[in-house]
Amino acid sequence: MSSEAPRTNLLTLTAALLLAGGLGAGAVLWIQSHRAPAPALLPAPAPAPSPDVAPATLAAPQAVSVPVPPASLEDIIAKALPSVVLVETPQGRGSAFFVSKDRLVTNVHVVGGSSWVTLKGQGGRTFTATVAAKAPDYDIAILQASGTKEDQPFLRLGSALQTRTGQEAVAIGSPLGVFQNSVTRGIVSGLRQMGPVVVLQTDAALNPGNSGGPLLDRDGAVIGINTASFRGTQGLNFAVAADHAQALLEGRTPVLPNVKLDDKESDTRRLPTPSTATEADHQRDQAARIYEARIAAIAKGANQLESSLQRFLANYFEGRVNGTYDRPLFALAERNAYQGSFVQGTEARLGDYRRNLEQLRELLQAAEDDARKADVYPGTRREVKARHEMDHRFWER
Repeated sequence: MSSEAPRTNLLTLTAALLLAGGLGAGAVLWIQSHRAPAPALLPAPAPAPSPDVAPATLAAPQAVSVPVPPASLEDIIAKALPSVVLVETPQGRGSAFFVSKDRLVTNVHVVGGSSWVTLKGQGGRTFTATVAAKAPDYDIAILQASGTKEDQPFLRLGSALQTRTGQEAVAIGSPLGVFQNSVTRGIVSGLRQMGPVVVLQTDAALNPGNSGGPLLDRDGAVIGINTASFRGTQGLNFAVAADHAQALLEGRTPVLPNVKLDDKESDTRRLPTPSTATEADHQRDQAARIYEARIAAIAKGANQLESSLQRFLANYFEGRVNGTYDRPLFALAERNAYQGSFVQGTEARLGDYRRNLEQLRELLQAAEDDARKADVYPGTRREVKARHEMDHRFWER
C-alpha cells in the first residue's frame, strides 16, 4: 500500500471528528435554546413575628424519669436474714448481725465473760468469732469472725436519731435461742435517753434470745440493737441506738455528745435489765435440748422399724393391706389391716412389730410429759416433732 493512502484516511478521520464535534456542540446549543423557561423565583417570605418567649429560652424536652417503687417489706427482710446469726456461749444464746464481711455487732450481756463465741448462720453453717471490743455501759459488743466467705451479706448501720415516732420497725433474732431468724414487726414508740444511752422504744415483740439482733427501718438499715424488755409487760421493748455501735466500730467512745431529742421524751433512768435468760430459762433450754434428742432417737427407731416391716412383708406376706395410711408403719395398729396369708411360722413376727411400735409410742409420750413438766413451750415441742416428722396424731393416742 502507498504512503498516500494512510494520510488520506487520517485527513478523512480528522474531518469526521471535527464535523461530529461541531454537530454535537450545535445540538447542545439548540437543546438549551429550546428548553422551557426557568420559573421565576418567589420573594422570600417575611419573617414571622417573634413570640412572647424568645426561642432561645425554650427548654429542650427532658427525659422523664420513672420513679422506682420502694422494695416490699418481704424483700427487705429476705435480704437481711442472711446477715443475722445465732450466738452460742457457755452461758446461753442470743443474736448478732454482720456489719461487714467479718465483723458483727451484738450485746455485751449476750457474750458475757466469753472471749470467743460460736455463731450459727442461716442454713446451719457454723463458725467462730472472738470478742473484739465491749462497751458495757451501752451493752454493745463487737465480734471478729473467722472463716467467713468473701460474699458474706451484711447490714448497713443507720441512725436512731433520724427516726420518727410511729414509723415501722422490724426486729430479727432467735427468741428463746431456738427459733432462729424469727421476725417481728412493730413501730418506734419513742426515742429516749436512759443514762448515757439513747434507746429506741418499740412494740416489736422481743424475747430472750432476740438480744443482739437488729432493729431495722423500712429501708433495711439498722437503727437499733435489740437489748432489753420489761418482764411481765407487752409491747415495752428497747433497742440501743445504732449510733452507739457505729462509734464503737470506729474506735470512738460510744457517747453521743449534744444529743437533742427535741420534743421526744427523755428519761434519766438507766437501761433496764436486759432480757437475758434467767436460771429458769436455762433449765427450760436444757430440757428442750434433751427433749429434741429423745424425739430424734424415737424417730430413728420408727424409721428402722418401718424398713424392717417392709422387708418382712415383701418376703413373707402374700395379700394386700386394707386401708390407706400416712405411713406403712401405722397399719400395724389395725388388727385387720393385712388381708392375705403369711409364710407358715412367721405370723408371730407381726405381733413383735406391733409391740415395738407401741413401745415407741410410749417413749414419745414419756418425752412429752417430761418436757411439759420442765415447762418446755408447746410451740417448741411442736417444732421439734415436725422437724423429725413425728408430729402425726397417730403418736398421740
